[in-house]
Amino acid sequence: MQAVAVILSDDKPEDGLHFKDNRMGGCVAAMLVAASKKNRLAYFDRNSYSCPGGGTGLGFGDCYGQFPIDCLLSTGNMAFAEKMGKAGALMEEGERFYENPKVARNWVNSVPMTDVPTNYVVFKPWNLLAADDKPEMIIFFVNPDQLSALVVMADYSRGMSQSVIAPFCAACQSILFGYEEAQQEKPRGIIGFFDIAVRSHVDRDMLTFTAPYALFQEMERNVEESFLKKHAWEKLQERQ
Repeated sequence: MQAVAVILSDDKPEDGLHFKDNRMGGCVAAMLVAASKKNRLAYFDRNSYSCPGGGTGLGFGDCYGQFPIDCLLSTGNMAFAEKMGKAGALMEEGERFYENPKVARNWVNSVPMTDVPTNYVVFKPWNLLAADDKPEMIIFFVNPDQLSALVVMADYSRGMSQSVIAPFCAACQSILFGYEEAQQEKPRGIIGFFDIAVRSHVDRDMLTFTAPYALFQEMERNVEESFLKKHAWEKLQERQ
C-alpha cells in the first residue's frame, strides 16, 4: 500500500472518491485505505463525512453533537439504539473499548479536536502528488519492520527518545493528532490504526505512521546518512 497525503483545500476536486451525504454507514478510515489501494483521490466536506467520529477525525470540529459516543465506546445505550433502528446494533451493548461512559468521556475530552480553515479535506495517494501540493501530513501503511524504521528516523536528528506517540483513537483520528503535532516546534510522528472496529480493513501485521509534513521533510533529509543505507536495514530487506 502506498502512502497518502492529507491536504486542506478550498477547491472541490473534479473527481475522486467521496460520500454523497452524511447518512451513517460510511467510514473515513476505509476511504483512506481505498485511496491508497486504488490509487485514487478521496475528499470530504462538512456534509460528506458520514460518521461523527470521521467528521471529528478529519478536523471539522466536534461532530459528535448529541451522539452518545461515550456510551458507544463503553457499555452502550439501549434507548438511543432503539431510536437508531438497524444502525443502532452496536449501541445496544457498546464496543467495550472503555470501562464505562465516564472513562470514555475522559477520552473524548482528551482528543485534540480542531476546526480546519478550509472547505475540503483531501486524501491524495503518493503517486498522484504534484509539485505544488502542500500536504499537512503523510500517512504511511507499514508492517513492523517499516514502522521500526520510521520510529528510528523520527528521532534521528533529535535524540529525544520520544519523537513518536501512539494514542488510542478511531483509525481516522490520527489525523487530528497530526494537526496538533504540526503546530509544534518538533512535531512527533503518530502510530495509529489501533481501532479494533476497523482493523479488518488492513492486513493483520499493518499499522499506520502519520508524519506531519515538517517531520516528513526532516526524515527525508536524513535518509542518505542514516541506517537505511547500512547493513542492518539491508539485512531486514532480505526477508520481505
